[in-house]
Amino acid sequence: METASYTALSRQSGLLREMRVIANNIANTNTTGFRQEGVIFSEYITQGDTQTSVSMARGRIRNTSFAQGNLEHTGGTYDFAIEGDGFFLVDTPDGQRLTRAGAFTPSAEGTLVTPDGHPVLDAGGTPIFVPPQASDLMVAGDGTISTQGRPVGQIGIVIPNDPKMMAREGGLLFRADEGFTPSEDPRVVQGFVEASNVDPILQVARMVEVQRAYELGQKFMEREDERIRSALEAFVK
Repeated sequence: METASYTALSRQSGLLREMRVIANNIANTNTTGFRQEGVIFSEYITQGDTQTSVSMARGRIRNTSFAQGNLEHTGGTYDFAIEGDGFFLVDTPDGQRLTRAGAFTPSAEGTLVTPDGHPVLDAGGTPIFVPPQASDLMVAGDGTISTQGRPVGQIGIVIPNDPKMMAREGGLLFRADEGFTPSEDPRVVQGFVEASNVDPILQVARMVEVQRAYELGQKFMEREDERIRSALEAFVK
């Protein structure tokens, strides 16, 4: 395979990866707390002799948008949303993780958990206990939970030390390898959840652009293949 074919193939591989990311964004348009992803392309240049070099495109870096999604009113006692920066802190079998999805529920043991059963933690990393049959449960703006006028816990809102270095796990959880700190000014809203920040119209438009770019690259590779075949046939003759 010649240099032109290698270059086109690297481009096609990146476009295919971006198409998968876009399709996943569109599929999660209505997923509470979902964060839109994109693909960043980088250029890889290999120096040949003194007159030639090879430039290839690589689309391997995923970029997550942390823009605020719309807050949707549910009226649910255990539905929460964060206004501004910050993440809910939850405990998983793989360690503590961050999420913006705040549709929680009390477990059979009385702890506040995610739909997947992961305990919601306070700022100190301790599971939050919800009193059984607490019909008047209220949550203040700073995340403090109270019932019958008495505080019983506080939802932990944390800020990652380096948001760009966070790794997505599954659809809604993030691993913060660089660590995180408690938010100094948490803003929690009860009875709301944060919608996905995916813009479906822009995503569909981008999908069309990527599809056309991929088709153009495919046609180039087919023509390049025909050119090489013709050159080989002429050489054999």
